[in-house]
Amino acid sequence: GVSEAEEPHATFVENALAKARHAARITGAAAIADDSGLCVDALGGAPGVLSAVFAVAPEAAGGREAQRRAQDAANNALLLQRMAQQTDRRCRFVSTLVALRHADDPEPLIAFGRWPARLLDAPRGSGGFGYDPLVWIDALGASVAELSAEQKSRHSHRALAAAQMRELMRSAW
Repeated sequence: GVSEAEEPHATFVENALAKARHAARITGAAAIADDSGLCVDALGGAPGVLSAVFAVAPEAAGGREAQRRAQDAANNALLLQRMAQQTDRRCRFVSTLVALRHADDPEPLIAFGRWPARLLDAPRGSGGFGYDPLVWIDALGASVAELSAEQKSRHSHRALAAAQMRELMRSAW
């Protein structure tokens, strides 16, 4: 029953904090929120916090899932276009988690997960969503879209941030 929070900020930290405060205010309870995206070195960190809406997607018939697929396709096409002449293919998926004990908590816990990768010139794999077909993980020898759900859950930026958050919560709370 928690409405989506505004994400007007330029950083993952600020957006995750805004989302956590929003959820804690509405529920009157502790909250954890995430902000995440893809950061590409050659693009100065873009798409970054705008990863989900990097491109303007055409309206898609068929509901929310069809619209998400159309947005993903538009985002990937724009990313490939902007990277066409780039030789520096370094990128990373980033996840920032913020945990609050209550809405006005002056000491939020902040965890980061960074999953280093390289951008491919063309999509590979059919799993996942978003930029997964364009992101190659050297350590796993596959694109994210080629990984099983279990592999992605074990190695991803979100898994890294969650593990760090678990430790922070154990030590601070």
